[in-house]
Amino acid sequence: MRFNKKNTGIFLAVLLLSGLSAQNTIAQSIKAEIVKTTSNATANSYYISNKAPLLNNHFIKLPVGSISPGGWLKQALILQKNGLTGNLGEISIWLSKNDNAWLNKSGIGKHGWEELPYWLKGYSNIGYMLNDDKMITETKFWINATLNNQRDNGDFGPLVEKGDGKRDLWTNMPMLWCLQSYYEYTKDSRVIDLMTKYFKWQLSIPDDKLLEDYWEKSRGGDNITSIYWLYNRTGEKWLLDLATKIDKNTANWRQTDNLPNWHNVNIAQCFREPATFYLQSHDKNDLAASYSNHQLIRNIYGQVPGGMFGGDENSRKGYDDPRQAVETCGLVEQMTSDQMMLGITGDTFWAENCEDVAFNTFSAAFTPDYKALRYLTAPNMVISDAKNHHPGIDNTGPFLMMNPFSSRCCQHNHAAGWVYYAENTWMATPDNGIAVQLYAEGEVKAKVGDGTGIILSQVTKYPFDDLVNITVKTPKTVNFPLYLRVPEWCKNPIVKVNNKEIPVNTNGSEYIKLSGSWKNGDKVALQLPMSLKVRTWDKNKSSVSVNYGPLTYSLKIEEDYIQKDSKQTAIGDSQWQPGADPRKWPSYEIHPKTAWNYGLVLNADQPEKSFSIVKKGWPKDNNPFTNGNAPIELKANGKLIPDWGIDQYGLAAVLPQSPVATEETTTTLTLVPMGGARLRISAFPVVK
Repeated sequence: MRFNKKNTGIFLAVLLLSGLSAQNTIAQSIKAEIVKTTSNATANSYYISNKAPLLNNHFIKLPVGSISPGGWLKQALILQKNGLTGNLGEISIWLSKNDNAWLNKSGIGKHGWEELPYWLKGYSNIGYMLNDDKMITETKFWINATLNNQRDNGDFGPLVEKGDGKRDLWTNMPMLWCLQSYYEYTKDSRVIDLMTKYFKWQLSIPDDKLLEDYWEKSRGGDNITSIYWLYNRTGEKWLLDLATKIDKNTANWRQTDNLPNWHNVNIAQCFREPATFYLQSHDKNDLAASYSNHQLIRNIYGQVPGGMFGGDENSRKGYDDPRQAVETCGLVEQMTSDQMMLGITGDTFWAENCEDVAFNTFSAAFTPDYKALRYLTAPNMVISDAKNHHPGIDNTGPFLMMNPFSSRCCQHNHAAGWVYYAENTWMATPDNGIAVQLYAEGEVKAKVGDGTGIILSQVTKYPFDDLVNITVKTPKTVNFPLYLRVPEWCKNPIVKVNNKEIPVNTNGSEYIKLSGSWKNGDKVALQLPMSLKVRTWDKNKSSVSVNYGPLTYSLKIEEDYIQKDSKQTAIGDSQWQPGADPRKWPSYEIHPKTAWNYGLVLNADQPEKSFSIVKKGWPKDNNPFTNGNAPIELKANGKLIPDWGIDQYGLAAVLPQSPVATEETTTTLTLVPMGGARLRISAFPVVK
């Protein structure tokens, strides 16, 4: 056919129609079904899965480097890179390269314990994810030191001994995670060699000298995770013997109505240990134990919004009000546990909890520029200062202060929170498909179906918007299942493939499985309609919290940031390098400039109708987790409760029992997302 003006128009029309026809065909070829989770009867063909006799995971974490974040999540990582995380190596004495136990084979040095791997596991992965040459170079310095300084017997790291030949192995557990990420990014075989030699040495340790110290005994589950990681790559059966030995010597996380200890980080980190070992034992009681641990702490101390529980340093009987806080370390470890439990169980519950913690509590633990953090953050927190609030909180000292020199654990461990979250936004599935778990803007590169490498691009402002758009980039047509998680709170999602709606019927806490042949340019549009929900906390004075979709809302309190000298307000066990200039890293007290002691006036029959939604523009700096930037606010009616004030400990007094009588006049209140409120009332009394 020769082209001229007349038949060119006909050709273009035919081409256009054929394109539309192809889109309609592909939309029709995609079948939707609702599933509770994936089948783990088979293993993924392209990503390392659990070797027998380990049970297969329902979802498989993709290798480091597979996911590139965008939107607010990428901005959070950039803020961390430019903030405390990216500069901590030049500030913290624990990361000093002078007299550091991580930098010599003897493992002896003035500095060097958990702080280095705590920081490195987040810092390095942020570097990988952002392709930051400086961060990757710094990472290699510490990784090479670790690899090169393994001792002849197989041991490595700081030589911390507790007497009677008992070697403290806790500090090596997070470093193993750093090495695993490095291997996934580089395929450096030295990591396999080090871990093999180290685990053989661990196997030789007598039981009465293994995991005897408090921290390592609680946290042996992290050691088992690394053993399984290596086993899945080498298949050496003796590694399963070691996992059994580690489980035997780890603290008992299988007790009925009790926990080995009530330290908040230990609980958030270690409740998953039985579920991890369940992969090997196949004993459903092990799996049930992890669920029971999670439920127990929340039944007693977790009748509060924000996904966590009242731990302070340690949970204490009688201290269960929403003013009780949790460590930033505890937030990071809970999110990590949720991600791991999601893979093991396939249960959307864990994704829900991970979002709850991330959106509503974790983001509020930092100043908006991520240059300072506080050790403790609570659902109800109306002052953040350098005073000693003990025994109102369990800790003695300036533990509510926004300070770069926070306690040395959280100062370093906070780095992993957002980057681990980003790494688990997408997961591979046993049927050679892929699942979007934590909705966030960005791209994922993955092998699916027959092994074709594809890119899935996600555009969304979730959790501040209910629309998610996914575009498929593929070199050829490929058949694979795409799983879309439907949150518990979403009852009527809408799915379109190439603008054609596909009927789905789900009550939430499920997956929409889209199966069929996908071609380059296919588009999936998912709408997760959000609604208001008022939650009553019967065990905590019948207080209420307000949700819109995955976001919990707090009273908007005007925050007054008062700059302080970091050296004068630092927590005692944090130290800085001699060359560090604390003037560049100020600390802040945050005081309320407006009243906070309000109760809500609710419609008794339909409490959700007590609120109106106000949608605002997206922040220019791409950081929605601040009061001023909040893209969505709520309006409500409330009344002052004059008798509810600051108590003798300098904290918001314990919640009054609802309903509360007050003679104050009704006033209009503004509520903002809890995760952007550094001062907040999130569990409200209800007034008559």
